[in-house]
Amino acid sequence: MITDEIDRTRCSVAGTLAVVGEKWSLLVLREAFLGVRRFADFQHNLDVSRAVLTDRLNTFVDQGVLARVPYHDEGQRARHEYRLTQKGLDLYPALVALMEWGDRYLGDRPALALEHRDCGGEVQLSLTCSDGHTLGGPREVRPVALGG
Repeated sequence: MITDEIDRTRCSVAGTLAVVGEKWSLLVLREAFLGVRRFADFQHNLDVSRAVLTDRLNTFVDQGVLARVPYHDEGQRARHEYRLTQKGLDLYPALVALMEWGDRYLGDRPALALEHRDCGGEVQLSLTCSDGHTLGGPREVRPVALGG
């Protein structure tokens, strides 16, 4: 059985959750994908304590998900804004998957839709294999243990 062969000490799901697997972390990412960059804006939009937000932003900077970039408004002291790195941008499909799941199963009217900037078409996630086949779900996938 494949589940007996998997080296769970190298589990990518567990490793990812160590970085993003907390409510406030995912909400900080949501805001970053919506274009929020400044601490005060994150705090205002999320209504989260300074300590929790500082911790989440520091974790994302330490993990290379966000980059801390200095900025200076005229007449103000120097501050930092937080910009998604490529590593952070690569988390976008995970947030879209969570959004789609919530839209489908939580029964609330969705707060927003995602549209392709070029044509206006609705954005949807799909699973595809390296040969370009679209998969209908997990029953069409076979896990294969990798040596290591």
